[in-house]
Amino acid sequence: MNPLLKLRLIGVVIAFAIYAVDQWVKWLMVAPLQLRQVRVIELLPFFDLRWTQNFGVSMGMFEADSFESRWILVGVTALIALVVTIWMFREKAFGDILGLSMILGGALGNIKDRYELGYVIDYADLHFGDFRPFLIFNVADAAITIGVLIILARAFFMRDKDEDEVDDLMQGKPADAAENTK
Repeated sequence: MNPLLKLRLIGVVIAFAIYAVDQWVKWLMVAPLQLRQVRVIELLPFFDLRWTQNFGVSMGMFEADSFESRWILVGVTALIALVVTIWMFREKAFGDILGLSMILGGALGNIKDRYELGYVIDYADLHFGDFRPFLIFNVADAAITIGVLIILARAFFMRDKDEDEVDDLMQGKPADAAENTK
């Protein structure tokens, strides 16, 4: 199998694994833990499970408060997920594929919620007293955030080296042999 195709397929598997974990944890919140009825489960002095229905997107922006805006939001986020998928299949470096697959998996989890429920289930509440460094979030949100950070870090710090490694991989050279020829 082509090494590049293999990396991209690994990216697809990672995206679907994140999607599956996100949906499983949301199911745990709704069914066994009944967080919707309980509202708050205190786990640690700085972390609670807190039922939240997020009708917006990142940081609560672009709130879908009508039937039409809900479906516009589903459409726009689905379009973004499609762009991320195409981008992932064009990338050559595994680090970029990893970041994009995390974004894709998280986006799919949140899109499914918004499509089926009209809102995204959020539950993870990290806080230090009254200070909350993040809004209440879920596995999908965390995966999207980490994926974006990976993409940004790689864009700023690692692009040239990775392209050299991909060129060497495509020519059949082992990664450490390429280091010895430079």
